[in-house]
Amino acid sequence: MASNPPAACCASGFRHEGTPAGEIKDINGVNTYISYPKDKTPEKAIIFLTDIFGIFINAQILADEYANNGYLTIIPDILQGDQISVSDMSSGKVDLPTWIKSHQPEHVEPAIESTIKYARETLGVKKIGAVGYCFGGKYVCRNMKPGLIDVGYTAHPSFVTHEELGAINGPLSIAAAEVDSIFTTQLRHESEETLIKTGKPWQINLFSGVSHGFAVRADLSDPKQKWAKEQAFCQAVAWFNQHL
Repeated sequence: MASNPPAACCASGFRHEGTPAGEIKDINGVNTYISYPKDKTPEKAIIFLTDIFGIFINAQILADEYANNGYLTIIPDILQGDQISVSDMSSGKVDLPTWIKSHQPEHVEPAIESTIKYARETLGVKKIGAVGYCFGGKYVCRNMKPGLIDVGYTAHPSFVTHEELGAINGPLSIAAAEVDSIFTTQLRHESEETLIKTGKPWQINLFSGVSHGFAVRADLSDPKQKWAKEQAFCQAVAWFNQHL
């Protein structure tokens, strides 16, 4: 296991404020958030694979920031309307083990494959990057194959196997938290060994003083968390600028 299954820390974090600039569309039966760059016909796009909260404000604002950096950004609802709600998170009603049983690859990947097909065939996108936060990180790794995802980035990934990580067919960047019971120090070091064997470009940045989820659910009133979140985003953009 390159990263452990989602745990309680996946269901914690802070809701960010702002007004999303993109739009919600139905793409082949999948609820999808699309944020456009100034060039609305780009040849490069980013597929945004969410954590267990799905298409919520934090993800939408992040998607808008990727678009502001020139990338058409698409968030498919890989959870098919069964995301964990912020209110359930706050009240402690989250039963992750039961929820995860209904969100296995056979449930998640059809929406990803449909979105990639839409980007390539309908929008004319030639190169696709993907970002995955927590839960979504697994599916970045699983879909880094010819014709699917060309370049990947994941922050504090959950539930990734060494086999999935070792099978990537493109450049992968990872943002890691110092305090993380899912992507632990040991698993991070094991992941480095696995990535070396792939022969593909890779990067792991470790951020001190933050915990799992910081790149999308940081407490922005805490300067340390805010800085780490912003730098993890810059890491992703720099990676795509270099490899996508």
